[in-house]
Amino acid sequence: SIASADMDLNQLEAFLTAQTKKQGGITSDQAAVIAKFWKNHRTKIHESLINQSRWDNVLKNMNWRVDLKSQSRHIDQINTPVAIVELELGKNGQ
Repeated sequence: SIASADMDLNQLEAFLTAQTKKQGGITSDQAAVIAKFWKNHRTKIHESLINQSRWDNVLKNMNWRVDLKSQSRHIDQINTPVAIVELELGKNGQ
């Protein structure tokens, strides 16, 4: 819960206080250890979660354009906009 919410120190303190008051929760000593660990490793944990949640492929390039029909068999199809999007994907880190 702490890592997924990326809690700041105030949120962490409130969360751990609530956990110590819950029946079957953690002790105040355990809360102190968790708080110290989070303060020392918050950035590393957050970056690790971000890296784990990324897809293997990343967007390398994107091209787009909008075309208008200038000739057609049917008059209602003239000047109908059509969007064309080209996405180039590549492996992360390559």
